[in-house]
Amino acid sequence: METKIGTKCVQGGYTPENGQPRQIPIIQSTTFKYDTSEDMGKLFDLEASGYFYTRLQNPTNDHVAAKICQMEGGTAAMLTSSGQAASFYSVFNIASCGDHVVSSSSIYGGTYNLFAVTMKRMGIEFTFVSPDCTDEELDAAFRPNTKAVFGETIANPALTVLDIERFAAAAHRHGVPLIIDNTFATPVNCRPFEWGADIVTHSTTKYMDGHGAGVGGCIVDSGRFDWTAHADKFPGLCTPDESYHGVTYTERFGLEGAYITKATAQLMRDFGSIQSPQNAFLLNLGLESLHVRMQRHSENGLAIAQFLSQHPQVAWVRFPGLPGDPYHALAQKYLPGGVCGVVSFGVKGGRKAAEAFMKRLRIAAIETHVADARTCCLHPASATHRQMNEQELAAAGVSGDLVRYSCGLEDKEDLMADLDQALNSLA
Repeated sequence: METKIGTKCVQGGYTPENGQPRQIPIIQSTTFKYDTSEDMGKLFDLEASGYFYTRLQNPTNDHVAAKICQMEGGTAAMLTSSGQAASFYSVFNIASCGDHVVSSSSIYGGTYNLFAVTMKRMGIEFTFVSPDCTDEELDAAFRPNTKAVFGETIANPALTVLDIERFAAAAHRHGVPLIIDNTFATPVNCRPFEWGADIVTHSTTKYMDGHGAGVGGCIVDSGRFDWTAHADKFPGLCTPDESYHGVTYTERFGLEGAYITKATAQLMRDFGSIQSPQNAFLLNLGLESLHVRMQRHSENGLAIAQFLSQHPQVAWVRFPGLPGDPYHALAQKYLPGGVCGVVSFGVKGGRKAAEAFMKRLRIAAIETHVADARTCCLHPASATHRQMNEQELAAAGVSGDLVRYSCGLEDKEDLMADLDQALNSLA
């Protein structure tokens, strides 16, 4: 029986049998016991399913990953220790030294640094394109060694909305998958696979957890990209892996399971960025109310955006759900049920005024966090995007006066009053 998103949030991923725990159990164990070496050997050869070491897989994590997989409409998923680990694994699973990736320039500052600095040192080159680039400019960014396209549904903190369908079409014209970071939208408000995306990532630390309790990430595969049709581009999936006795992932696990199995068997084995079972348990508690919370976050976000757009101390407001926003049409297409709770805006007076304003807030806390039950705010140019130069900041849509305001679940009238007093203190 196919269920709606709210039911998947509550019931997905785990169905207890007679007499079993109703809640997902926390399997807080590093290892698992077997009767014979032969039984364990089958696991190491990927000939049997099961668990032998939590650095690779854990039952608690797999139940929660299965829930997110159902929510996104994918075929396989894995949890990671953070959203950054999910972004890294999602690309490194199919790209290596000498390869190239096309990415939207309007992405989270930490992801930009991962791509432009750290992964560049690993020999993977990235070309960053504007989310508003023409089809001709987008096509021109591809090279013979391009292995993927990366973007964010709603960029953090620029709040640009990616035209997923258009970027997916370009990726597929060049025989590569589109990877979408769906953190801000969540599958409650947008399911990128329905618009042609092939792989979805999340920082589960944000709305999915929703309470600032546990850092984590997730990767979901749609199971629809045909790696074998472009076997020369993806030898890691389509040729034998000698570190696993010559298994070919696409042959053994099919299109539905090859990508995630390789990411688990190779990357998680070697890098070990596993999410702790305790954090996975906390994440699941957040997922159970995600569909309810996202409605409130989205309502508060729109109300605050409308309020700020009329305030004399505000220079500009960016919120895709706001009529007149440059990305309103794309938000109506991809996010018709609601956008998110994050509003970006500029304080009149520039960077110093923005920093002074934030000090005067009483409800919203200054935090390196976003998408939380509690309202928080950040000055990205001084924090998450601090390593970028002025040109890079401009490409990412981050100006010196920008404040990222993340609406929590509080009463919107109280949030407006708090914003009003802080802004009026600048006059």
